[in-house]
Amino acid sequence: MTQDLAHLTSRILAFRDARSWRPFHTPKDLALALNIEAGELAELFLWKTEAEATGMAADSVGRTAIADELADVTIYALLLAHHYGIDLGEAVVPSWSQAGVAAQHRVILLRGN
Repeated sequence: MTQDLAHLTSRILAFRDARSWRPFHTPKDLALALNIEAGELAELFLWKTEAEATGMAADSVGRTAIADELADVTIYALLLAHHYGIDLGEAVVPSWSQAGVAAQHRVILLRGN
């Protein structure tokens, strides 16, 4: 696992274990929690125009809200990956370089589309 992700995962696991939450972190519940947090992230953008959504980056309250929800999504993704022994740092690159993804998103033909 990449060092930064390994360190972050260790900190998350220590936080979880200090509170005896491990029995509640089943794969099903972690996957559901990840989706709920992703929904909360999406809700920040719901019914906003593209300009309003883009402008959230300049607004400290909006930026903080986005960061908080991204953090929650990341926490649950790392916990789920840890449960299955998946190194997300190594899993991302092959996922993007698989023939299906590469064929669907050819750089020359689909640039900017």
